[in-house]
Amino acid sequence: LYLSTRRGAWVLNRVGDDGIPLDLLFNRVFNILQNVIPFSLICSLGEKRLNSRFNHSLYNLKPKHRLFSQHPTVNDELPNRILSGTVQVKPNIRRFHGSNVEFDDGSVADDVDLVVFATGYNFSFPFLASNMVPVSENQTSLYKYVFPPELDRPTLAIIGLVQPLGAIMPISEMQARWATRVFKGCIKLPSSAAMQRDIKSKQEAMAKRYVSSQRHTIQVDYINYMDEIADLVGVRPRISRLLLTDPRLGLNLLLGPCTPYQYRLRGPGKWAGARQAIFTQWDRVAQPMQTRPCNEPEPLRSLKWPLLLSAAVAGLTAYYYKNSLLVFLQDPAALLHMMKSWLPTH
Repeated sequence: LYLSTRRGAWVLNRVGDDGIPLDLLFNRVFNILQNVIPFSLICSLGEKRLNSRFNHSLYNLKPKHRLFSQHPTVNDELPNRILSGTVQVKPNIRRFHGSNVEFDDGSVADDVDLVVFATGYNFSFPFLASNMVPVSENQTSLYKYVFPPELDRPTLAIIGLVQPLGAIMPISEMQARWATRVFKGCIKLPSSAAMQRDIKSKQEAMAKRYVSSQRHTIQVDYINYMDEIADLVGVRPRISRLLLTDPRLGLNLLLGPCTPYQYRLRGPGKWAGARQAIFTQWDRVAQPMQTRPCNEPEPLRSLKWPLLLSAAVAGLTAYYYKNSLLVFLQDPAALLHMMKSWLPTH
């Protein structure tokens, strides 16, 4: 198999550290750091981590763009396939000669059976009036990627028209929760001009960050976008308050995966079982893997910490009694005589 790529790509694996699904490892702390640390630095840290798994330059996959400037490729098998020779990475296709394929570097692949153009998708809405949700080169103007701003009344919502760095189904659910409350009149949309300003701001931010391509017109970051819509619905978790009133829950929200349970703790659609579900979510992550009874032996108790503690106590004692220690080194008999005076006589 020949893998032709114009730009190369950063390749993420689905299986993260300790065998955990990768998207569960991106928590709110990581999201805060990503929003605070300069873009180039956060990209460098991520690229270094990916290259430690396999060097993208060595495998002819390293692109010119930064890690978070394009939607990454998610694949666990590709490095192994390249290493074993079943996949060869090639540059862009220059031309076809019958069943032969010539690439930009002049190399030719002979007797190719099948060519798959994995160039992405063009979206459109042919079942709507052409002026209702116009699309040009995968560009469309939707407020928060959901509501057409030019409608007289908000009676139409587009659900799921985003390309997130993260899971799309929780985002679609959050969009639907927002849309139904708008339809019911519980939430009022801003003016058309205000919605247009928000749309323009998002398009400008996307143009600064991403490679210019039809692939990057509806990009969102999972936690940021979920929180943005949750704010409008009134269900965004108040983590700073929870850290004071319910620190165990607050820490789980910060350090654990940002699952949809977080948006059921308060506000419309609040669920009484959300708190307990957050505490037990890792059990449900592990359950599908626990298909074989495994009675592991009890680990031996480590002596590392007792030894370190003992060494620290000995060091502090020696420092505190350093004068007596000097006396002992000069005259051991004098110190022994002093110790005998401390012992009981009977």
